[in-house]
Amino acid sequence: MTGPVDAHPAPYRPLPHQPGPYQPVPRRGALRRTTPAPPVRIVHLGLGAFCRSHTAWYTHHAADSSDWGIAAYAGRTRSRDLTARLARQNGLYSIVERGPVRDRVEVIGSIVRAHSGGDVPRLVADLSAAATAIITLTITETGYRLRADDTPDWDDPSVVADAEILRGVARGTVTTSDARPVTALGRLLLGLDARRRAGSGPVAVVSCDNLSDNGGRLRRGLSALAAGCLPETAAWIAEHAAFVSSSVDRITPRLAADEAAALAAEYADEAVVVTEPFRDWILCGRFPAGRPAWEAAQARFVADIEPWEARKLWLLNGAHTLLACLGLVRGHDTVARAVADPVCRDAVNRLWNEAERHLPDGLDVPAYRRALLERFENPRIEHPLAQIAIDTLTKLRLRVVPVAERELAAGREAAGCATAIAAWVVAARRGALPQDASSESVRRAAGAPDPVLSMLTLLSAELAKRRRPFQSRIAAAQARIDLADP
Repeated sequence: MTGPVDAHPAPYRPLPHQPGPYQPVPRRGALRRTTPAPPVRIVHLGLGAFCRSHTAWYTHHAADSSDWGIAAYAGRTRSRDLTARLARQNGLYSIVERGPVRDRVEVIGSIVRAHSGGDVPRLVADLSAAATAIITLTITETGYRLRADDTPDWDDPSVVADAEILRGVARGTVTTSDARPVTALGRLLLGLDARRRAGSGPVAVVSCDNLSDNGGRLRRGLSALAAGCLPETAAWIAEHAAFVSSSVDRITPRLAADEAAALAAEYADEAVVVTEPFRDWILCGRFPAGRPAWEAAQARFVADIEPWEARKLWLLNGAHTLLACLGLVRGHDTVARAVADPVCRDAVNRLWNEAERHLPDGLDVPAYRRALLERFENPRIEHPLAQIAIDTLTKLRLRVVPVAERELAAGREAAGCATAIAAWVVAARRGALPQDASSESVRRAAGAPDPVLSMLTLLSAELAKRRRPFQSRIAAAQARIDLADP
């Protein structure tokens, strides 16, 4: 995506990532604010550990953080308890930055309110408030419920049900206060419709999910949904909503229950987040109602985000998906243990070699690769492979298929990509992948007479149809993985 920005483009340079005002020793007693909470001017959809280690962290460290508070709404069922825990702590929580040797801890105060995503009336009130200038999202790749052409997935019953609710709002047969859409885009559209009706002015919508051109995809998907349900709001969105693309980079693993309990006891905090010291945020787009001074926390604003997105998706996220599948097959449970396995490490480097050929100059890819290996090797970040392996089908389409297509178009073999896909085939065939929305279709394809062809067709019909030699390379890689099974 290219687009207007509100700051001068910055060339790539390694960032020093200096620590902030950390509290290096455990605290005792309840968390409490020592200064007034900032006013809510940001609404976040998808409250979880990642948004708290990234978007909320940057907002807390903005030069004008006292002017920017966040009302955060959970999206997933498992996050509902988090909202209650944060509410008991007035939105405060601790971030534990887990380095290879020691931890650094600080309290984050940018989240002012935490709510269940099911509290639609409160969400609509926040989205339509004149004070709200920014809406941010971390709803995962599958949470957008879009087809490959960025239109709503009309095969999804929840999308169909939400569309009918929104049409009722347009007809006047359903009041805004009674409407209860369940999808993230359905709720967002209902809130923007209320904002239009209230005359609350322009707003920036920022996607922070691992999607290429995430702001553009969100704009196209939301606009298509609006055009079919709320046409007046569709026109309003085109004029008053700015969609910002961003590339976010900070590894934030889900905590096991025993570790979460131990940290809660140590820090007197029910909502601790554990993350790595590294952090990066690159944004492209307009903020018509203003924004925090995130650049004070080293966020970067660029004119063209596509190269940065590709670097992160193909290198970090692509390697994560490869390690998840191959690592699980080889008996590993975390990224650190998988990347220490020479077989897994070699597969990552071969995938990276292919991806690097299609990234432009100016991104310092060699330095980024070295930094990624150091981050992956951190033994104190317990990043479960089973967590990363959720929605592997969708992730491969975004992280590996684009590299494979470019390699094959250039007349090369795409052997590294073939290994990543083969690892997925083997993991699916052995039942090593966690359950997700695509599990049944993946299970059927893995059990077909020709599992490579069936799963490649499920992954990318174009690769399956036109790249017969590529199928043979996947089959050969699958045989090598089986043979090398420890």
